[in-house]
Parts: sequence; structure tokens; C-alpha cells
Amino acid sequence: MRKRFNQSPKVTCMFLIFDPIYMALAMFGYMLMLLLASTIAPKVAGRFSGRFSLYTSMVILSLLIVTVFSTTVYVILNVVGFAVSIVSLIVFILVMNILIYLLSPYMINFSFSATRDYELQSVVNEVSNRLGVKPPKAVVVRSPPNAFAYGNFLTGRFVAVSDSLLRLLSRDELEAVIGHEIGHHKHKDNLVMLFFGLLPSIIFYLGYAMIHASMGNERRGSQLAIAGIVAVVISFIVQILVLAFSRLREYYADFEGVIATSKDSMQRSLAKIHLFYERYPSFMHEISDSKFRTLFIYALVNALANPFLGEIERLKRMKVSPVQEILSTHPPIPKRLRFIDSIQI
Repeated sequence: MRKRFNQSPKVTCMFLIFDPIYMALAMFGYMLMLLLASTIAPKVAGRFSGRFSLYTSMVILSLLIVTVFSTTVYVILNVVGFAVSIVSLIVFILVMNILIYLLSPYMINFSFSATRDYELQSVVNEVSNRLGVKPPKAVVVRSPPNAFAYGNFLTGRFVAVSDSLLRLLSRDELEAVIGHEIGHHKHKDNLVMLFFGLLPSIIFYLGYAMIHASMGNERRGSQLAIAGIVAVVISFIVQILVLAFSRLREYYADFEGVIATSKDSMQRSLAKIHLFYERYPSFMHEISDSKFRTLFIYALVNALANPFLGEIERLKRMKVSPVQEILSTHPPIPKRLRFIDSIQI
């Protein structure tokens, strides 16, 4: 008969930052991610790069993520022989993420001083008609050059463009950026990434709960501790896979930007944004430190281009840091430019 240990889920949701076990596991996990990103991940990515179409890659990667998640949870609940309060854990993580999803549009509107702009709305309406979707609300935000899509069923959908980006881009480049953001709404990326983002969190907190429970279990303590550590390791591997899936969604949104305008317009808009942050690196800290950076059209922690090399062709040929790419939600600009070249319209 399977034994059930009484690990209260509240230990995973209160004052975690003060828990030395939680902090040690988090540090261990991030070191593992850096190790994988600098060694194994680039080799694997290099072998599979270009072998699959964008759609096939997304399907394969999503199936891999779900399979690893399901197998890990099954092993924890059945092979190990202990049942964590999995329902309570999933409900807690799900409720917290849903609350963030519901509240984030209000937080974004407040944080970025978002204001409706009817001139921008006319551009959004035109691009939406080309892509065959209902136009989202257009807002201007105060920020370094960037754009993002957000919203939910309560607030409606938004496309935000920073005031500085409006000054930086030409009309066709602006339309390409808006097409990219509308693509995120069209593909329901907010909901898709909310779901996939839950999976590594659930595995991590299962492992964390098992390690905690091992301290009060003399008979099976070592087994629980080992299983918990393995679960934590797997959670960070799944996180890398989720980040890779997020990068594929960015390519998918770039595709919509091209369809709405042209390859040239999409490439020029991305290159202009990229080179702005190269020339003015102080602005990079503002977007790299933002809690909403995963939404931005440009969100790499560090830029990759030389500030004096402004030509798109030179950007395309630039080498990128494998570590930076693996640990980012967004693909590097040189790779996005090369991807746009490969699009068949």
C-alpha cells in the first residue's frame, strides 16, 4: 500500500525566500542551467537547427515538454511509492499564475502609463484586417523602444508601442512590429506560454516538497531526498525546453509581421531596435530588469552587435552567444533576420 506523507503545501508558498533549502535548490538549478546552456544545449541545438520546419519544431518540442513532465510526475507518484499533495500543489501554482494573468494588464497599464492612441489604433486596425483578426486596442506606453502584446478576456487585448519606438520607425516598419504583436494574439501565446510555464514550476515544487519531507522520514528519507533532487534537476531541464519553445513562438510572430508587410520591413524594424540598444546600452537595463520583459519584441539581456555595424546583412552574419540564446525567451536578432529570409510567401 502506497504511503502518503503529510507534506503541507503551505511550506511551498510562504516565505520561500527565507528557506535555505529553497534558496540552495534555486541556486543549484540556475548553475545547472548555465552548465547545460554552455555545453550540451548548443550542440543539440546545432544538430537539429534547420532540420525541421517551424511548425514541426513547435509540435516536437511541445510533445517533448509534456512527455517529460508527465513521466516525471508519474514516477514521483508511483515508482517512488509516495504521494505528494499533488492536487493542492497544482491548484496553488495554477491559481497564482491565473491571478497574475488576470491582474497583469492592469499592472502593465499602470506601470507604463498606457494611454489609448487613435492614430496608432488606425494602424493597428489596418494591420489586423490584413491578418484577418479582430483589432486589439492600441496604446502608447512610456518606455525605451519596444512593443508588446498583452490582455485577457476581462480587459480585452492590447498592442502597446512605446513613444520612443514610434519616433524611431517608419510607417511600414511600425506596421511590421504591430503585425508581430498581433501575431502573438492570433496564436494565443499568452495562454500557451502560461500553460507551459506551469510545468517546470510544478516539478520543481514537487522535488522541493519531497526534500523537505525526507527530513522527517527516517525509513525513506534518503530515497525521498534523492528523488527530490532528481525532480529539481529535471525541472530546470524542462525550463530550458520551455525557453526554447518561447523562442519558436517569437519566430512564429515574426512570420505574421512579414505577412502583414514584407520581409524587408520586418528586418529593418528589428535591426533598428537592436542597433538602438547597442548605441545606447544604458537603456538596456530598463528592459532587461522589467518583470514584463518576456512580452517585449526585444528582450535579450545583452545586445550582440557592434554599434558601428548598422547594415542588416552584417547583422545576419553575426555569431551569437549560445549561453545567451539558450537562457532567453527571445531568439537573437541575427537569427531572426536569417529566419525572415527563409520565409516563403
